[in-house]
Formats: sequence, structure tokens, C-alpha cells
Amino acid sequence: MAEDFYKVLGVEKNATQQEIKKAYRKLALKYHPDRNQGDKSAEEKFKRVSEAYEVLSNDEKRAKYDQFGHAAFEQGGFGGGQGGFGGFQDPFDIFREVFGGGGGGGAAFYDFFGGGQGGYSRPDANAPEDGSDIRIEIEVSLEEAATGAKKTIRYNRMETCPDCGGTGSRDGSARKTCPTCHGTGHVTMSKGPIRFSQPCPKCGGAGSVVENPCPKCGGAGRVKSRAEVKLDIPKGVYTGARLRKAGAGNAGYNGGQPGDLYVVIYVGANPRFEREGDDLYTNIRIKFTMAALGGTVEVDTLTGKASLKIPAGTQPGALLRLREQGMPSLRGGRNGDLYVRINLEVPTKMTDDQRKKLEEFAIACGDANNPGAPQSSSGKSEPFYKKFF
Repeated sequence: MAEDFYKVLGVEKNATQQEIKKAYRKLALKYHPDRNQGDKSAEEKFKRVSEAYEVLSNDEKRAKYDQFGHAAFEQGGFGGGQGGFGGFQDPFDIFREVFGGGGGGGAAFYDFFGGGQGGYSRPDANAPEDGSDIRIEIEVSLEEAATGAKKTIRYNRMETCPDCGGTGSRDGSARKTCPTCHGTGHVTMSKGPIRFSQPCPKCGGAGSVVENPCPKCGGAGRVKSRAEVKLDIPKGVYTGARLRKAGAGNAGYNGGQPGDLYVVIYVGANPRFEREGDDLYTNIRIKFTMAALGGTVEVDTLTGKASLKIPAGTQPGALLRLREQGMPSLRGGRNGDLYVRINLEVPTKMTDDQRKKLEEFAIACGDANNPGAPQSSSGKSEPFYKKFF
């Protein structure tokens, strides 16, 4: 079960936005991957802290979370397809928005933990930086996976601010060296005899500031938007397949390239068919007389009907194959097969004439319910149709 977002940040349910942001800043710095390289546990905590902050720092999302809990944001429900869901924002983008500058281990984060003191020249804060990728999941039906489909995907992304063109400045001017930290991104503080370094409160660790911030993006250079893309679902797609839409991810900074959109496919369960690779499995019921004598039946396939030959003497549970009536292969080539599992239908009501004829047949088989019939281990004779079960 997912951990409560309030507990993740260590705040009460009535916490103010200021308290939530303060808790996030503390934990994000503690668990940031750049400070805990190779520590998967810290990386996961950094992600959870970011998810918690994204929800609780937004009044609308927080209200939904308070009412419905994690169910309001879980991706397993797959709002996909026409409605879609945006998933959680990239944790490094959240870090950047809160602290300013680059959150992915580049210029903005370089000096957070004491870096930049060995003669290393800080990267240019105005250099282009590519945007991050976005990953979302959608659900498609088995029929759509078999025939292919067109989907309209709606999701949240960060786009270049339309007012400032991504500069973050009201007048379009470039970022200037921070006057407080002089471009290092950190300041040295003293507490008694102990001296320590912490992110610059003026620039948030970026090393540079926007003198006249754009009112629309607040100097970030990007704004959150609702995006829409049209996607072709190929034939034969399977659960876990990833489809890539180049350039549809988050916008970059300072003219950097946008990231990509990755759509992960989930093929929903089907009441008639089970899928194993490119093969399909289904069940049908036939009369026990057809199982004994043989015949032909029509079977549902994903694309219509097909005739299936029932050999004489077919046993319950037998698997009969219809070649190339399964799923198309995503890689091309022949389709998979459709396997039909046979179940027998035993009459619960019979006319006197039907019962008489069945008993005569049973006697002819030496298996009738009469003194001369073969006996079961219990001493009772067994009707012949019990052989099928």
C-alpha cells in the first residue's frame, strides 16, 4: 500500500503551504540522487517526496487526495485513450521549480553539497538544456490491439513560456550572476564554531537570477500546459510495449531540445479470449453427442466467425487449433493461432423418447444401468456418458 503523502513529507493534514514547501525542500535536498549516487533507496524516496509535494502543494489535487486518497492519482486505473492522465511530473522539474535553475545534476545542483570549491568553473546558467521525457500509460482493448487503432492522448507537460519565449525575463534579457553568491550557487554560514555551506537563498542554487521576472512563468521560463497528441496503435501491440512520440515531452531551457513522450500500452482483459504471446485461447460448449460422433461448429474469433471441425471421440478439455486466427505479430509475419478448449454440455431434461433411445444406446455399449452392466468400484453401474467426466 502506498505511503500517505502527509507522512512522506512529515507534515500534519492541516499543514499550510509554507510548511509543505519547507518540508519538501529539506527532504529533496536530503534524498537527491546527486547527493546519494548509487543509492536506489534514496532515489525512490526522492521520487516519493516529489510526488507528495506535487499533490499537496496544489489545492485542487490536495482536495482530491483528501477525499479519495491515492486512488485519485493511481495510473493503474488507466484513464487512458480519450481522457488520458498526465501521471506525476518529473521530480527534477519539480526540484528546479522550487529551488530555481537545473534540478537534474547540472548547473543548478552542482554546488548544493559543497561542489565548486576546487577551481571548477561553474557551467553557464544560460546554456541550452534539453527537456525531460514524459511517460504515461493507456489501456487498449484486445480488439484494438488486434486491428490497430487511433487514439487521442491528453496529458500534462511543461512548455516554453509564450510570454517570455523561455528566457524567464519580462524584457527578454539573459540571466545575471547572482549578487549574493557571486555565481557559486551556495553561501557559507556559521553556527558557533561550525561553518557549513547551503543553497543560496537568493537564486536557489542556480548561481544566476532574472532581474525582471516574467509575470506568467515567474522567471522559470516554462509553464504547465495540457497537451494533446494523436497516436497510431499498431497491430499486435502487447502489454508493456512503449510507443515514442519525439519532441512531445517537456520543453527544454534556453533553447534546449524538448524531451520525448513515451506511451506504455496496457491491453485490457477480454471476457472471451485469453492471450499468450500471439496465441489466443477460448472456450466453447458442445453437446456430448457431437463429441462422440463429430461434426462442425462455428467459433467466435476476434474478427468474426470461423468453422471448427470436431473429430469423433473428442474428450472434455481437448484443445483444438484454428491456425492463424490469433493475434497479428507486432514484428510482422504470420498471425498466432486460436486454441479452442472443449467443454461438454450434458442435458438436464430429456423426453421419454430421448431417454429410451439413450438407454438403448447405453445397453448396446454394455454400460447401461442394469444388472448386466459393468459395475463401478461402489458396486453401482455407471451410465456411458459418465465416461466424459
